[in-house]
Amino acid sequence: MSIENASSPIHDAMVVGASRGLGRAIAETYARRGVRVVGTVRMPGTTLPDGVEPEALDLTDSAAIAALRTRLDGRRFDLLFVVAGVSLAPRWQPAAEIATRDFELTMDTNVLGVMRTIEALHDLVDPTGTVAVMSSGQGSIANNTSGGFEVYRASKAALNQLFRSFAARHADDRRSLLLLAPGWVNTGMGGPEAPLTIDDSIPALLGTIDRQRGVPGLQYLDRNGATVPW
Repeated sequence: MSIENASSPIHDAMVVGASRGLGRAIAETYARRGVRVVGTVRMPGTTLPDGVEPEALDLTDSAAIAALRTRLDGRRFDLLFVVAGVSLAPRWQPAAEIATRDFELTMDTNVLGVMRTIEALHDLVDPTGTVAVMSSGQGSIANNTSGGFEVYRASKAALNQLFRSFAARHADDRRSLLLLAPGWVNTGMGGPEAPLTIDDSIPALLGTIDRQRGVPGLQYLDRNGATVPW
């Protein structure tokens, strides 16, 4: 991995879902920039990059989310970035054919677990900080002209809607609220067909987060900062 070592206006960050893929790359990049990073892992004992402080968290366990909030009491972050997510169905499998347990786990992780984590931890974010969620361009209903990844798309569209409801309930919040689409990236989840590498996606994505710092309200943006249609 050869992600550049640029500076960042962020000093303290929490990355939820830092054990692999994009989340790991984000946590590692911030740590290399001198940011104090807390990164959550699903399995206790998972090794994280140097400079990343580990915390255990299973997004599907509401008691674990509450316990993490208790452990973090008194901490303050410039950025809370919830990255964790799963994709369990083959690309072209119709939604009606997915196993019920896989559908439930996808929605529990990508939607309910993410929002429970945001609700539990957002008060730890500085009043002028950033609450970011890893969405996807596949969560855009307007842009769905090719199909594929049906259940994953549905989970991200549902996440977008719930985060928009969160923003509506916090309309006077001065923090930046970001739904971010990193592009289709070649990771364990993205698969080898993905056209982007982590080096293509992450520096641009973190640059967008930096530029939006101090801009209040909700935005749905791609890695380069362009607005994604809902």
